[in-house]
Amino acid sequence: MHTLSLHAIPNIPEINPGDDLAAILGDAIEAAGLSLQDGDVLTSAHKIFSKAEGRIVRLADVTPSEGAQTYADELNKDPRKVEVILQESTRVVRHFKRPTQNEGTMICEHRLGFISANAAVDESNSGTDETLILLPEDPDASAARMQAALSKRFNAEIGFAITDTFGRPWRLGQVNVAVGLAGVPATIKEQGNSDAHGRLLSVTEPAFADELAAASGLVISKAGQTPVVLFRGLNWTQEASSAQDLLRSKKEDMFR
Repeated sequence: MHTLSLHAIPNIPEINPGDDLAAILGDAIEAAGLSLQDGDVLTSAHKIFSKAEGRIVRLADVTPSEGAQTYADELNKDPRKVEVILQESTRVVRHFKRPTQNEGTMICEHRLGFISANAAVDESNSGTDETLILLPEDPDASAARMQAALSKRFNAEIGFAITDTFGRPWRLGQVNVAVGLAGVPATIKEQGNSDAHGRLLSVTEPAFADELAAASGLVISKAGQTPVVLFRGLNWTQEASSAQDLLRSKKEDMFR
């Protein structure tokens, strides 16, 4: 019988720019009476990385452009926030404001290629009023540094994934998805294998990293201050990977 366990790591303090995040997470793992073993995977909400790396914007420092002001007027959004969203985006895919909404939404293509609301610019858990948190500059690199540091500290071959919360087209609600990967396969290619009845699989390719990210949301919460989750018992093979591997190529995108 295959057993999988998930542990939300408790007592991770508020993170500030310049903090040694690897030391903080390592200490929190040990303080929880845990260690890391070969095959473990850790996931983490991106915000602790963004804070440690100084990816924080004070609205008082932002001067909105004319374009930002136009969107702000239409969507009832703070034009300074809109300006930051535009700076993080390569394009605005859609924008809308329902009659029941106080503030409208901008669906944007982030500079890293992710399609998300407001280019993943967020105000929650920023720690300070009138501030915004952005994605890390390079989430894959951030994940790789953390993987290397924790692997060395615990003498274990592990994987690491950085996550954010995205909505999905045609479905309500949000789930965590992977935005940065180190060692963890982005997808598991099942093409060429057989199903339980011997039928050949031709297109099956589970989004392994996104499945991990979504599962982490079952044991963490916005108010819980437990952004890091330890997975143990997964069947996976370490490989060089990137969250970019999860993005559909433009030539295969039927909805642009």
